[in-house]
Amino acid sequence: MDLDRFAADTPDDDAPGAGRVCVVATQPATFERCRDGFYPAPRSYDRTRADFEYLAFYRTAPVSAITHYARVRDRTEQVRGDPGPMAADDWAALIDPFSEERVVVVFGFDSLVPLDAPVDNDGHGVRGAWYCTVEDLRRSGTLSALSERAETS
Repeated sequence: MDLDRFAADTPDDDAPGAGRVCVVATQPATFERCRDGFYPAPRSYDRTRADFEYLAFYRTAPVSAITHYARVRDRTEQVRGDPGPMAADDWAALIDPFSEERVVVVFGFDSLVPLDAPVDNDGHGVRGAWYCTVEDLRRSGTLSALSERAETS
């Protein structure tokens, strides 16, 4: 279980309910980078061109739930080997296992906001990117319920 929502220094869950969200799946190594304020995606992924204000994170392990979201501050295109937000070890851990792409879009965002109630995996899982609103995240207790409200790609 993630205890962030009980910490005194976490940001409030006060985003506008109509805010558009892109939900992405993250493995533990990727989620740790999200705690540092960035999430990379190969430029060929549709989410790098989609319009949204927030990223939400479905954690594949250890909780198998959407537990956090964050307001996107910026998007930075980075070419492998060039200076930018991603170091060589970030490429090795976050991109190489999934893609041979040489260009990524790195989403920079504010501090992670823990959801008051996680959106639990009830056997549905998140593949690709899902688009919904902040209110959809707050109202959906399970991924199946969220999938009924979300657009997928």
